[in-house]
Amino acid sequence: VQLQASGGGLVQAGGSLRLSCVASGGISNNGVDVMGWYRQAPGKQREEVAAITSGGLTTYADSVKGRFTISRDNARNTIHLQMASLKPEDTAVYICARFGAYGQGTLVPVSS
Repeated sequence: VQLQASGGGLVQAGGSLRLSCVASGGISNNGVDVMGWYRQAPGKQREEVAAITSGGLTTYADSVKGRFTISRDNARNTIHLQMASLKPEDTAVYICARFGAYGQGTLVPVSS
């Protein structure tokens, strides 16, 4: 599986940003197809931010509920993460995932 994330960049607190991830290759071994966003801040463990099934069911970390929205285009094997009301604590490398594989991520620094 190859995963290419894009859209990161420096943003001020309170601002918005939209991340995208294009996936290619891979196959589900249990019939479940979930794509998701993780993030890893400096010195911290990777954490799941949001996930979406091929049917459109979504889950979010409590820390981003009401601020982030995940969406998916199945025909293009693409997911997006619309981030709003960004906080300095959202600063991290954002990584997309599918079928147990993780991409390299895109950096989102949020300045105060």
